Amino acid sequence: MKIICAFLAVGAALDVHPDRISMIKEIQATPGVLWKAVAQERFATRAPGASKSLCGAIGDQSETLKDLIRQGEFHEVLSDENAAVPDSFDSAENWPQCAKIINDIRDQSDCGCCWAFAGAEAGSDRMCISTNASIMIPLSAQDVCFNGGALMSHGCMGGRIASPWLYMKKSHNHGPLGGKGAVSGGQYKGTGPFGKGMCSDWPFPHCHHHGPQGTDPYPAEKSPGCPVQTTPAKGPTSCGGDATAPHNDFASDKYMYTGKAITARGESAIQQAILAGGPMEVAFDVYADFENYQSGIYHHVTGDKLGGHAVKVVGWGVDGGNKYWKIANSWNPYWGESGFFRISRGSNECEMEAAATASSPDSKWTRGSGDSAPVVV
Repeated sequence: MKIICAFLAVGAALDVHPDRISMIKEIQATPGVLWKAVAQERFATRAPGASKSLCGAIGDQSETLKDLIRQGEFHEVLSDENAAVPDSFDSAENWPQCAKIINDIRDQSDCGCCWAFAGAEAGSDRMCISTNASIMIPLSAQDVCFNGGALMSHGCMGGRIASPWLYMKKSHNHGPLGGKGAVSGGQYKGTGPFGKGMCSDWPFPHCHHHGPQGTDPYPAEKSPGCPVQTTPAKGPTSCGGDATAPHNDFASDKYMYTGKAITARGESAIQQAILAGGPMEVAFDVYADFENYQSGIYHHVTGDKLGGHAVKVVGWGVDGGNKYWKIANSWNPYWGESGFFRISRGSNECEMEAAATASSPDSKWTRGSGDSAPVVV
Protein backbone atom coordinates (compact mmCIF):
# COMPACT_ATOMS: atom_id res chain seq x y z
CA MET A 1 0.00 0.00 0.00
CA LYS A 2 1.11 3.53 -0.72
CA ILE A 3 1.90 5.75 2.30
CA ILE A 4 0.80 9.35 1.88
CA CYS A 5 2.78 11.58 4.22
CA ALA A 6 0.89 14.04 6.36
CA PHE A 7 1.94 17.66 6.58
CA LEU A 8 0.96 20.89 8.28
CA ALA A 9 -0.88 23.23 5.91
CA VAL A 10 -0.82 26.23 8.18
CA GLY A 11 1.89 25.43 10.68
CA ALA A 12 3.87 28.53 9.72
CA ALA A 13 0.88 30.82 10.20
CA LEU A 14 -0.78 29.37 13.30
CA ASP A 15 0.15 27.82 16.60
CA VAL A 16 -0.90 24.26 15.83
CA HIS A 17 -2.07 22.50 18.97
CA PRO A 18 0.63 20.09 20.15
CA ASP A 19 -1.84 17.21 20.41
CA ARG A 20 -2.85 17.78 16.78
CA ILE A 21 0.79 17.82 15.69
CA SER A 22 1.26 14.52 17.51
CA MET A 23 -1.84 13.06 15.82
CA ILE A 24 -0.67 14.03 12.34
CA LYS A 25 2.80 12.62 13.02
CA GLU A 26 1.16 9.38 14.18
CA ILE A 27 -0.88 9.19 10.98
CA GLN A 28 2.26 9.82 8.95
CA ALA A 29 4.15 7.08 10.76
CA THR A 30 1.37 4.50 10.41
CA PRO A 31 2.07 1.99 7.60
CA GLY A 32 -0.49 1.75 4.82
CA VAL A 33 -2.20 5.12 5.30
CA LEU A 34 -4.13 6.00 2.15
CA TRP A 35 -5.05 9.61 2.83
CA LYS A 36 -3.32 12.95 3.30
CA ALA A 37 -3.66 14.56 6.71
CA VAL A 38 -3.31 18.33 7.11
CA ALA A 39 -3.51 20.67 10.10
CA GLN A 40 -6.45 22.64 8.73
CA GLU A 41 -6.98 26.21 9.88
CA ARG A 42 -10.47 25.48 11.21
CA PHE A 43 -9.11 23.09 13.85
CA ALA A 44 -5.36 23.73 13.90
CA THR A 45 -5.13 25.65 17.16
CA ARG A 46 -7.47 23.31 19.03
CA ALA A 47 -7.01 19.81 20.37
CA PRO A 48 -8.35 16.85 18.38
CA GLY A 49 -12.11 16.55 18.88
CA ALA A 50 -12.93 20.14 17.97
CA SER A 51 -15.49 19.03 15.37
CA LYS A 52 -17.73 17.21 17.84
CA SER A 53 -20.40 19.94 17.74
CA LEU A 54 -20.78 19.40 13.97
CA CYS A 55 -21.74 15.74 14.30
CA GLY A 56 -25.49 15.94 13.65
CA ALA A 57 -26.41 12.30 12.95
CA ILE A 58 -27.65 11.30 16.39
CA GLY A 59 -28.93 8.07 17.86
CA ASP A 60 -28.68 4.56 16.49
CA GLN A 61 -29.61 4.92 12.82
CA SER A 62 -29.81 1.17 12.21
CA GLU A 63 -32.13 0.51 15.15
CA THR A 64 -34.37 3.42 14.16
CA LEU A 65 -34.69 2.00 10.66
CA LYS A 66 -35.41 -1.50 11.97
CA ASP A 67 -38.30 -0.05 13.97
CA LEU A 68 -39.59 1.83 10.91
CA ILE A 69 -39.38 -1.33 8.81
CA ARG A 70 -41.51 -3.13 11.39
CA GLN A 71 -43.99 -0.23 11.27
CA GLY A 72 -44.18 -0.47 7.47
CA GLU A 73 -42.71 3.03 6.99
CA PHE A 74 -39.50 1.76 5.33
CA HIS A 75 -38.77 -1.16 3.03
CA GLU A 76 -35.41 -2.91 3.22
CA VAL A 77 -33.68 -3.57 -0.11
CA LEU A 78 -31.71 -6.82 0.04
CA SER A 79 -28.65 -7.70 -2.01
CA ASP A 80 -29.15 -9.84 -5.11
CA GLU A 81 -26.22 -12.26 -5.37
CA ASN A 82 -26.74 -12.55 -9.15
CA ALA A 83 -26.73 -8.81 -9.81
CA ALA A 84 -23.84 -7.39 -11.83
CA VAL A 85 -22.09 -4.56 -10.00
CA PRO A 86 -19.34 -2.60 -11.80
CA ASP A 87 -15.97 -2.00 -10.15
CA SER A 88 -16.49 1.74 -10.39
CA PHE A 89 -19.55 3.95 -10.67
CA ASP A 90 -20.30 7.66 -10.50
CA SER A 91 -23.92 8.83 -10.46
CA ALA A 92 -23.09 12.09 -12.25
CA GLU A 93 -21.43 10.20 -15.09
CA ASN A 94 -24.19 7.59 -15.30
CA TRP A 95 -26.96 10.19 -15.36
CA PRO A 96 -25.27 13.14 -17.11
CA GLN A 97 -28.59 14.94 -17.54
CA CYS A 98 -28.63 15.29 -13.73
CA ALA A 99 -24.91 15.93 -13.19
CA LYS A 100 -25.56 19.60 -12.36
CA ILE A 101 -27.61 18.71 -9.30
CA ILE A 102 -25.70 15.57 -8.28
CA ASN A 103 -22.48 17.63 -8.14
CA ASP A 104 -24.10 20.52 -6.25
CA ILE A 105 -22.02 20.73 -3.05
CA ARG A 106 -23.87 22.65 -0.35
CA ASP A 107 -22.81 24.17 2.98
CA GLN A 108 -24.59 23.41 6.26
CA SER A 109 -22.84 26.35 7.99
CA ASP A 110 -22.30 26.00 11.75
CA CYS A 111 -25.47 23.95 12.23
CA GLY A 112 -25.76 20.22 12.95
CA CYS A 113 -28.29 19.76 10.15
CA CYS A 114 -26.27 17.26 8.13
CA TRP A 115 -29.14 14.76 8.39
CA ALA A 116 -31.43 17.18 6.51
CA PHE A 117 -28.81 18.27 3.98
CA ALA A 118 -27.90 14.73 2.94
CA GLY A 119 -31.58 13.84 2.57
CA ALA A 120 -32.53 16.97 0.63
CA GLU A 121 -29.54 16.50 -1.66
CA ALA A 122 -30.12 12.82 -2.38
CA GLY A 123 -33.84 13.54 -2.77
CA SER A 124 -33.08 16.24 -5.34
CA ASP A 125 -30.88 13.79 -7.24
CA ARG A 126 -33.40 10.96 -7.21
CA MET A 127 -36.22 13.28 -8.27
CA CYS A 128 -34.13 14.42 -11.24
CA ILE A 129 -33.17 10.87 -12.19
CA SER A 130 -36.71 9.55 -11.78
CA THR A 131 -38.15 12.26 -14.06
CA ASN A 132 -35.26 12.14 -16.56
CA ALA A 133 -34.31 15.70 -15.58
CA SER A 134 -37.76 17.14 -16.27
CA ILE A 135 -37.75 18.19 -12.60
CA MET A 136 -34.27 19.39 -11.74
CA ILE A 137 -34.78 21.43 -8.58
CA PRO A 138 -32.71 21.63 -5.38
CA LEU A 139 -34.95 20.67 -2.48
CA SER A 140 -34.78 22.98 0.52
CA ALA A 141 -32.52 21.86 3.35
CA GLN A 142 -34.08 24.64 5.42
CA ASP A 143 -37.58 23.20 5.00
CA VAL A 144 -36.41 19.65 5.72
CA CYS A 145 -34.26 20.67 8.70
CA PHE A 146 -36.72 22.95 10.49
CA ASN A 147 -40.06 21.44 9.41
CA GLY A 148 -39.22 17.81 8.65
CA GLY A 149 -37.83 16.42 11.88
CA ALA A 150 -41.10 15.06 13.28
CA LEU A 151 -40.46 13.03 16.44
CA MET A 152 -36.93 11.89 15.62
CA SER A 153 -34.92 14.94 14.57
CA HIS A 154 -34.31 18.37 16.01
CA GLY A 155 -32.90 20.86 13.53
CA CYS A 156 -29.37 22.06 14.30
CA MET A 157 -29.32 19.77 17.34
CA GLY A 158 -29.14 16.72 15.08
CA GLY A 159 -31.40 14.04 13.63
CA ARG A 160 -31.88 10.70 11.90
CA ILE A 161 -31.34 9.76 8.26
CA ALA A 162 -34.89 8.39 8.09
CA SER A 163 -36.57 11.75 8.75
CA PRO A 164 -36.09 13.49 5.36
CA TRP A 165 -37.54 10.55 3.43
CA LEU A 166 -40.67 10.41 5.55
CA TYR A 167 -41.12 14.18 5.19
CA MET A 168 -40.67 14.12 1.40
CA LYS A 169 -43.00 11.17 0.92
CA LYS A 170 -46.56 12.03 -0.16
CA SER A 171 -49.07 11.01 2.47
CA HIS A 172 -52.76 11.63 2.95
CA ASN A 173 -52.23 11.18 6.68
CA HIS A 174 -49.91 13.98 7.77
CA GLY A 175 -49.30 12.45 11.17
CA PRO A 176 -46.23 12.60 13.42
CA LEU A 177 -43.98 11.05 10.74
CA GLY A 178 -44.53 13.90 8.25
CA GLY A 179 -45.49 13.39 4.62
CA LYS A 180 -45.68 17.05 3.52
CA GLY A 181 -43.04 17.24 0.82
CA ALA A 182 -40.21 19.76 0.57
CA VAL A 183 -40.18 23.13 -1.18
CA SER A 184 -37.39 24.24 -3.49
CA GLY A 185 -34.35 25.86 -1.93
CA GLY A 186 -30.76 26.52 -2.86
CA GLN A 187 -27.72 27.84 -1.12
CA TYR A 188 -27.24 30.93 1.03
CA LYS A 189 -28.44 34.08 -0.77
CA GLY A 190 -28.82 32.21 -4.03
CA THR A 191 -25.19 31.17 -4.35
CA GLY A 192 -24.43 27.86 -5.98
CA PRO A 193 -25.27 26.52 -9.45
CA PHE A 194 -29.03 27.16 -9.27
CA GLY A 195 -28.84 30.83 -8.31
CA LYS A 196 -31.68 32.83 -6.85
CA GLY A 197 -35.44 32.39 -7.21
CA MET A 198 -36.03 29.26 -5.14
CA CYS A 199 -38.65 29.28 -2.38
CA SER A 200 -36.58 28.67 0.76
CA ASP A 201 -32.79 28.99 0.49
CA TRP A 202 -30.50 28.02 3.37
CA PRO A 203 -30.54 31.03 5.73
CA PHE A 204 -27.10 30.71 7.35
CA PRO A 205 -23.82 31.96 5.81
CA HIS A 206 -21.18 29.86 4.14
CA CYS A 207 -18.43 28.59 6.41
CA HIS A 208 -15.24 26.75 5.74
CA HIS A 209 -15.07 23.94 8.24
CA HIS A 210 -11.32 24.16 8.12
CA GLY A 211 -11.04 27.94 7.77
CA PRO A 212 -10.17 30.01 4.67
CA GLN A 213 -7.21 28.79 2.67
CA GLY A 214 -5.98 29.35 -0.85
CA THR A 215 -8.76 30.82 -2.98
CA ASP A 216 -11.44 29.90 -0.42
CA PRO A 217 -13.16 33.07 0.84
CA TYR A 218 -15.26 31.50 3.58
CA PRO A 219 -14.60 32.02 7.31
CA ALA A 220 -14.33 29.35 9.97
CA GLU A 221 -17.14 28.49 12.39
CA LYS A 222 -17.58 30.62 15.47
CA SER A 223 -15.68 33.47 13.79
CA PRO A 224 -17.48 36.80 13.21
CA GLY A 225 -18.45 35.75 9.68
CA CYS A 226 -19.80 32.36 10.72
CA PRO A 227 -21.51 32.44 14.12
CA VAL A 228 -22.91 29.41 15.91
CA GLN A 229 -26.43 28.73 14.64
CA THR A 230 -29.46 27.54 16.60
CA THR A 231 -32.74 26.04 15.49
CA PRO A 232 -35.44 28.70 15.02
CA ALA A 233 -38.58 28.42 17.11
CA LYS A 234 -40.59 27.76 13.95
CA GLY A 235 -39.66 26.49 10.50
CA PRO A 236 -40.43 28.45 7.32
CA THR A 237 -44.07 28.68 6.27
CA SER A 238 -43.67 31.11 3.37
CA CYS A 239 -41.13 31.61 0.60
CA GLY A 240 -38.28 34.07 0.94
CA GLY A 241 -38.19 37.54 -0.55
CA ASP A 242 -35.96 36.45 -3.44
CA ALA A 243 -38.35 33.70 -4.56
CA THR A 244 -39.83 34.10 -8.03
CA ALA A 245 -42.64 32.33 -9.87
CA PRO A 246 -43.27 29.43 -9.93
CA HIS A 247 -41.36 29.05 -6.64
CA ASN A 248 -42.93 31.91 -4.68
CA ASP A 249 -45.89 30.09 -3.13
CA PHE A 250 -44.93 27.78 -0.26
CA ALA A 251 -47.97 25.50 -0.46
CA SER A 252 -47.82 24.87 -4.20
CA ASP A 253 -44.03 24.60 -4.41
CA LYS A 254 -43.93 21.35 -2.45
CA TYR A 255 -42.14 18.42 -4.12
CA MET A 256 -42.89 14.90 -2.98
CA TYR A 257 -42.72 11.29 -4.04
CA THR A 258 -45.35 8.56 -4.12
CA GLY A 259 -43.74 5.22 -3.42
CA LYS A 260 -41.66 3.51 -0.78
CA ALA A 261 -39.02 4.87 1.52
CA ILE A 262 -36.19 2.35 1.29
CA THR A 263 -33.12 1.39 3.28
CA ALA A 264 -30.15 -0.82 2.43
CA ARG A 265 -27.20 -2.06 4.44
CA GLY A 266 -23.96 -3.70 3.44
CA GLU A 267 -21.70 -2.93 0.49
CA SER A 268 -23.52 -4.93 -2.18
CA ALA A 269 -27.06 -3.90 -1.23
CA ILE A 270 -26.14 -0.20 -1.13
CA GLN A 271 -24.37 -0.45 -4.49
CA GLN A 272 -27.39 -2.12 -6.10
CA ALA A 273 -29.76 0.45 -4.62
CA ILE A 274 -27.64 3.29 -6.03
CA LEU A 275 -27.44 1.62 -9.44
CA ALA A 276 -31.22 1.32 -9.48
CA GLY A 277 -32.13 4.87 -8.49
CA GLY A 278 -29.26 7.21 -7.67
CA PRO A 279 -27.42 8.64 -4.66
CA MET A 280 -28.43 7.71 -1.12
CA GLU A 281 -28.15 9.22 2.34
CA VAL A 282 -25.81 7.49 4.78
CA ALA A 283 -24.32 8.22 8.20
CA PHE A 284 -20.89 7.38 9.52
CA ASP A 285 -18.94 7.61 12.76
CA VAL A 286 -16.61 10.61 12.90
CA TYR A 287 -13.27 10.18 14.63
CA ALA A 288 -10.94 13.02 15.57
CA ASP A 289 -8.46 12.21 12.80
CA PHE A 290 -11.13 12.98 10.14
CA GLU A 291 -10.69 16.66 11.08
CA ASN A 292 -7.34 16.51 9.29
CA TYR A 293 -8.62 14.98 6.01
CA GLN A 294 -7.31 16.62 2.86
CA SER A 295 -7.50 13.97 0.12
CA GLY A 296 -7.21 10.26 -0.59
CA ILE A 297 -9.14 7.29 0.78
CA TYR A 298 -10.00 7.97 4.40
CA HIS A 299 -9.89 5.23 7.02
CA HIS A 300 -9.74 5.69 10.76
CA VAL A 301 -6.18 5.70 12.05
CA THR A 302 -6.24 7.33 15.48
CA GLY A 303 -8.33 9.50 17.79
CA ASP A 304 -11.56 9.27 19.73
CA LYS A 305 -15.03 8.83 18.27
CA LEU A 306 -16.83 12.19 18.23
CA GLY A 307 -20.31 11.35 16.93
CA GLY A 308 -22.18 10.74 13.67
CA HIS A 309 -22.31 12.70 10.42
CA ALA A 310 -24.82 12.27 7.56
CA VAL A 311 -23.64 12.57 3.96
CA LYS A 312 -24.61 11.60 0.40
CA VAL A 313 -22.96 8.61 -1.29
CA VAL A 314 -22.78 9.07 -5.07
CA GLY A 315 -20.61 6.19 -6.20
CA TRP A 316 -17.56 4.02 -5.68
CA GLY A 317 -14.30 2.96 -7.26
CA VAL A 318 -10.87 1.41 -6.83
CA ASP A 319 -7.58 3.31 -6.49
CA GLY A 320 -4.31 1.39 -6.38
CA GLY A 321 -6.20 -1.77 -5.54
CA ASN A 322 -8.02 -0.09 -2.66
CA LYS A 323 -11.82 0.08 -2.80
CA TYR A 324 -13.61 3.29 -1.83
CA TRP A 325 -16.95 5.06 -1.66
CA LYS A 326 -17.27 8.52 -3.23
CA ILE A 327 -19.12 10.81 -0.82
CA ALA A 328 -20.54 14.32 -1.19
CA ASN A 329 -20.09 16.32 2.00
CA SER A 330 -22.04 19.46 2.97
CA TRP A 331 -19.02 21.55 3.97
CA ASN A 332 -18.85 23.57 0.69
CA PRO A 333 -16.81 22.80 -2.44
CA TYR A 334 -13.54 24.15 -1.06
CA TRP A 335 -13.32 21.33 1.48
CA GLY A 336 -11.64 17.97 0.76
CA GLU A 337 -11.64 16.82 -2.85
CA SER A 338 -13.75 19.69 -4.26
CA GLY A 339 -16.40 19.08 -1.61
CA PHE A 340 -16.24 15.27 -1.86
CA PHE A 341 -14.25 12.71 0.09
CA ARG A 342 -13.47 9.07 -0.38
CA ILE A 343 -13.66 6.45 2.35
CA SER A 344 -12.65 2.80 2.45
CA ARG A 345 -15.32 0.45 1.05
CA GLY A 346 -16.21 -3.15 1.88
CA SER A 347 -15.21 -3.27 5.53
CA ASN A 348 -17.98 -1.08 6.96
CA GLU A 349 -15.38 1.58 7.75
CA CYS A 350 -16.74 3.88 10.46
CA GLU A 351 -20.15 2.14 10.11
CA MET A 352 -20.53 3.74 6.67
CA GLU A 353 -22.29 0.62 5.31
CA ALA A 354 -24.62 0.09 8.29
CA ALA A 355 -27.61 1.95 6.83
CA ALA A 356 -28.51 3.96 3.73
CA THR A 357 -31.85 5.64 2.98
CA ALA A 358 -33.66 6.91 -0.12
CA SER A 359 -36.89 6.82 -2.09
CA SER A 360 -37.55 3.70 -4.13
CA PRO A 361 -36.40 3.89 -7.77
CA ASP A 362 -39.98 3.40 -9.00
CA SER A 363 -41.29 6.32 -6.92
CA LYS A 364 -43.15 9.03 -8.80
CA TRP A 365 -42.08 12.59 -7.96
CA THR A 366 -44.57 15.43 -8.38
CA ARG A 367 -44.92 19.10 -7.50
CA GLY A 368 -47.78 20.46 -5.39
CA SER A 369 -50.89 18.34 -5.80
CA GLY A 370 -49.23 16.35 -8.53
CA ASP A 371 -51.12 18.16 -11.27
CA SER A 372 -48.61 20.97 -11.78
CA ALA A 373 -46.37 21.02 -14.81
CA PRO A 374 -42.75 20.07 -14.17
CA VAL A 375 -40.18 22.81 -13.77
CA VAL A 376 -36.64 22.60 -15.13
CA VAL A 377 -33.80 24.86 -14.04
